[in-house]
Amino acid sequence: MTDPNPHLPPNHPKLPPRRIGVLLVNLGTPDATDYWSMRRYLKEFLSDRRVIEENPIKWWLVLNLIILTFRPGRKGKDYDKIWNKERNESFLKTITRSQAEKLSAAMKGDARIVVDWAMRYGNPSIKSRLDALQAEGCDRILIVPLYPQYAAATTATVADKAFEALAQMRWQPAVRIAPAYFNNPVYIEALANSLQASLAQLSFKPDVILASFHGMPEEYLAKGDPYYCQCAATARLLRERLKLDETQLMMTFQSRFGPAEWLKPYTDKTVEALAQRGVKNLAIITPGFSSDCLETLEEIAMENAGIFKEHGGENFAAISCLNDTAEGMAVIADVVARELQGWV
Repeated sequence: MTDPNPHLPPNHPKLPPRRIGVLLVNLGTPDATDYWSMRRYLKEFLSDRRVIEENPIKWWLVLNLIILTFRPGRKGKDYDKIWNKERNESFLKTITRSQAEKLSAAMKGDARIVVDWAMRYGNPSIKSRLDALQAEGCDRILIVPLYPQYAAATTATVADKAFEALAQMRWQPAVRIAPAYFNNPVYIEALANSLQASLAQLSFKPDVILASFHGMPEEYLAKGDPYYCQCAATARLLRERLKLDETQLMMTFQSRFGPAEWLKPYTDKTVEALAQRGVKNLAIITPGFSSDCLETLEEIAMENAGIFKEHGGENFAAISCLNDTAEGMAVIADVVARELQGWV
C-alpha cells in the first residue's frame, strides 16, 4: 500500500486526511426541564456579557440572588409544555440535529466535507464540536450561526466562543464565520413560499399577519447594532415579495426581559391592541428563528394566542419556522455553498 504521507519521518504521528468542516450553530437549550438543568442553562446564557450589557457587579448580584432563584422553575414549566418527550430534548435540539443530518446527506458527494452542529449555550458545546471536527482532520471549518439577522448577542457571541476554543488549540484550523443572510433571495423566497403554503391550509384568512422578531434593548441599537435594520429589511423584502403593505404585514418584537425599553412595537401589546380594535383573524410568522423553539412554540403559539382570544380575537395561527423543511434546507445549503467558495 502506498504511504499517504511519504515525506514524513517514520516516527511522525499519523495525520488524518485533510477535510473541511461545516458547523451549524443555534442558540442553545437546557438538557432537561428540571430546576437545576434550567439553572445551569440560564446561568450560562445570562452571564454572557454580549447578552446582558449591565454593570458586571450589579448584574452578578441580580442574576445570582434573584433571577437564578426564581426563573429556572418558571422557565422549566414553559419548556415542559413544548418538550420533545419522545427524545427527551427540546425541539430546537431535535430540529438543529436534523438540519445538520440533512445538510450532510445533501453534500455526501464530496467526501472532504464533514457536517456537525452545536449550541452556543448548553450541549453540544461549540468547543466540543470544533475539537471533534479537528480530530476528523478538518483544517478548514465554516461556522454557520443559524441567525438570519446579525446581532452582537447572537452571531457575535458564537464567534467569541469559537475563538475561545481556537485559543486552546496548538494546530488551529482556518475558520470562516458565515455572515447574516437577512436579505438573501433564497431566504426571502423560502419565507414567502412557506407562509403562503401555511396560509392555504388554514380554515380562515388572516386580517393581519405579524412578522415577529426576537427583541433587544433599544440601547443596543443606539450603540451600533445592525439587528433592527436587518429585521426591517427582511420584513420589507417579504412584503414586496407577497405584495402586502405595512398594515397587512406588520413587524413586531417579542421576548423582552427586564425593565429596560426594548425594540418596538412589542408583539404581545400589538396582538392585544389588534384584538381590541376588532381584528378577528391573526397569523404570526417568526422570520428571525431558523428553528421552532420556546419563543415560537410557547410564547407565540400559546401565550400570544391566549392574549388574542382573551381580548376578542377569534382565529389565530402561529406559522412554523423554516426548520428542516425543503425550503429551510435550501436556505442553509445556499449559505454554505456561498461561503465554501475557494475551499471547495
